[in-house]
Amino acid sequence: MALKFNDNLLPTLPIMDDLPVDRIIGITSTIPIEIVFSAGYIPIDLNNIFVCDPSSYKMVEDAESAGLPRNTCAWIKGIYSATRKYSIKKVISVIQGDCSNNQALMEIFQSEGIETIPFAYPHSKTDKKFLQDQLVRLADSLGVDYSKAEEMKERLDAVRAKVHEIDSLTWTANTVTGEENHIWTVSTSDLMGDYAVFEERAARFLKLAREREPVQHVLRIGVVGIPPICEDLYSFLSSIGAHVVFNEIQRQFSMPYSTETLVDQYSQYTYPYDIFSRLEDIQQGIKQRHLGGLIHYVQSFCHRHIHDSIIRKNVRLPILTLDCDRPGRLDGAMKTRIEAFIEMLR
Repeated sequence: MALKFNDNLLPTLPIMDDLPVDRIIGITSTIPIEIVFSAGYIPIDLNNIFVCDPSSYKMVEDAESAGLPRNTCAWIKGIYSATRKYSIKKVISVIQGDCSNNQALMEIFQSEGIETIPFAYPHSKTDKKFLQDQLVRLADSLGVDYSKAEEMKERLDAVRAKVHEIDSLTWTANTVTGEENHIWTVSTSDLMGDYAVFEERAARFLKLAREREPVQHVLRIGVVGIPPICEDLYSFLSSIGAHVVFNEIQRQFSMPYSTETLVDQYSQYTYPYDIFSRLEDIQQGIKQRHLGGLIHYVQSFCHRHIHDSIIRKNVRLPILTLDCDRPGRLDGAMKTRIEAFIEMLR
C-alpha cells in the first residue's frame, strides 16, 4: 500500500488505486480502528478522502444530484460521494455519538448494495458496559477475536505517541504550525490506513520540527468544534499573525490520554459524548496553552451548532463563531470577520 505525503512530510490521503478493494472499510467517523486493523482490514476515513479530493466541491453537488437534500451537512454529502467515487464496498457507520444523519445515510448505502456495519457510542461516557458490548460486537462482525484488538491498541499507542509529540511541539516549542498540527492530528482517525508507514513519516516529521526555528507569532489561539471544511483557514490565520496551538476535536482523534484498555480509551475520547466533557477539555487547553481567544468552527446544518451558546456561556475568552457550508477557500466576508477578530485580540 502507498500513502501520499507532500514535500513537508504532511499526510494527505492514501493512493486509493493501490489498495485492495476487498480489504478497505470506509468509516464515517473515528471508531475503534484497533479492531479494523487487527481483523486485517484497511480503515479509510471517508471524511478525509472527501475533503482532500481535488473535486470535493463537485462531490457535494453530485450527492445533491443523487437525491440528498440541499439542507444536509456537506460532510454527509461528501461521505456519500466519496464512497461511490472510490467504490467502497463496506462501511462502518457511527449511528450514535456522531451526526444524526448517519442512520439515514447507512440506509442509503444499504439500498445501493453497500455493506454497512453500525457502531454506537453510549449516551454517557460512564456506560462502559454498553461500550464494551459494542466493541465486542464490532470485532465479531469483522471476524476477529476481541483480544487481538487490545493487543493492537499497544501498537497503535506507540504510533499515536509521535503525534502527541507533534501536538506538544506546537505549543511548547512553537516549531509546528497550526495547520501542520491540524493535518497530523486529524489523520489519526484512520492513520492513513497504514500505521507502520504513518509512524515512520511522523518520526521523520518530528526530526524536522525539532530542528526548526520557532514560529514568531505572539498571539496564541485555539480552534474548537468539528474540523473545518474550509481549506485555507489555518494558512490565513498564520498570515495575519495568529498561531493556532490547540485543535480541540482533531486532538481528540489522536486519543491523547494514557489508558490501559480500549473501553477506557474510547470512554475518555470526548467527541461522541455530551458538551460538558468537551468543555472540560477545552478549559484545560485554554489554561495549559495560554490561549488568547477561540474560533468555534460550526458546520452549516450540523446539530452541534446548538452547542455554541453553551460554549460561550462557559468559556471566559473572546470567541469568533465561524460557520461554513461547502469545501473551498474562505470568502471575503469570512476573511474580514477573522481579521477583525484577530485585531481585536491584539
